[in-house]
Amino acid sequence: MDGIAPPKRRRLGPEARREQILCAAVAWFAEVGFAGTTRDLARRAGVTQALLYKYFASKAELTEAVFERIYLGRLDPRWLKELRDRRVPLAERICRFYQQYTAAIFTYEWMRIFMWAGLAGDALNQRYLGHVGDKLLAPMADEIAAALGGHRPAMEDMWNLHGGIVYIGIRRFIYRLPTPDDHHPVIESAVARFLGGCAAAS
Repeated sequence: MDGIAPPKRRRLGPEARREQILCAAVAWFAEVGFAGTTRDLARRAGVTQALLYKYFASKAELTEAVFERIYLGRLDPRWLKELRDRRVPLAERICRFYQQYTAAIFTYEWMRIFMWAGLAGDALNQRYLGHVGDKLLAPMADEIAAALGGHRPAMEDMWNLHGGIVYIGIRRFIYRLPTPDDHHPVIESAVARFLGGCAAAS
């Protein structure tokens, strides 16, 4: 090429290289599940397996980093504060939470990794759901009790509400079925029905 040498590939610093591997791992595990090998992942990331293990000492450590990124990293601590803001009507608070929550999790990577982990019996799902139950659904139940004069919905009922809303994303990203382009009205309807049932039981 007229004596012009091709440009040298830019070397990545440690943080950038770790981020490259982690992003590749998220995409890889979403595609093939946690049974995918680190050898194939390294090939996908464009690094050697030895270099991958320089940044993540084991597959378990890499899986933990994916969990932190894809699950806990998307949970916004402001959600709980907003759920407890009693200056705002209860239904509005719950609808706003689920609009924000679904915006965070309704992605190909989140849904696929969540389903793969569940099928593998991975403890990651149990940890995540435990966190959601303790840090979000239980306080939401307390707010419902406060608004409805003391009747606190059972946690099983809270999970039914939560699961029904999350199922929109499962239909979209797992089953590839049609879902509403705007799922906010569906959330509002589900929350209204749920709170109506809670009020009737008070």
